[in-house]
Amino acid sequence: MDKKEIGRLGEEIALFHLRRRGYRILERNFRCRLGEIDLVAREKGELVFIEVKTRTSTHFGLPQEAVNWHKQRRLSRLAQFYLASRGLTEMNCRFDVVAVLLTDGGKPQVEIIKDAFPLLGG
Repeated sequence: MDKKEIGRLGEEIALFHLRRRGYRILERNFRCRLGEIDLVAREKGELVFIEVKTRTSTHFGLPQEAVNWHKQRRLSRLAQFYLASRGLTEMNCRFDVVAVLLTDGGKPQVEIIKDAFPLLGG
């Protein structure tokens, strides 16, 4: 499997787990000039921007460790653009990260990290 296929599989696994936990998916792969948000959902009255990270091993760290400060800042900018473009600037929102670890022949390990980081300025 190449990187894109691994990413798509991880996103499908994440969707399954999020829906089971009551998330209502509003958008997949929201794209604009600033980049892409994997998933936008609603959960318990909040708008949730979700980053899905998938790995096939922990050789380079856990999947969630890839959501570093630079990625958080980019996602914050994307979220601000999304909110402004939809007239939702007053809506409560948060960032969740779904970490998917695929192992050979094993059941995928999925961790949903709610409120993984704050909305960053700039």
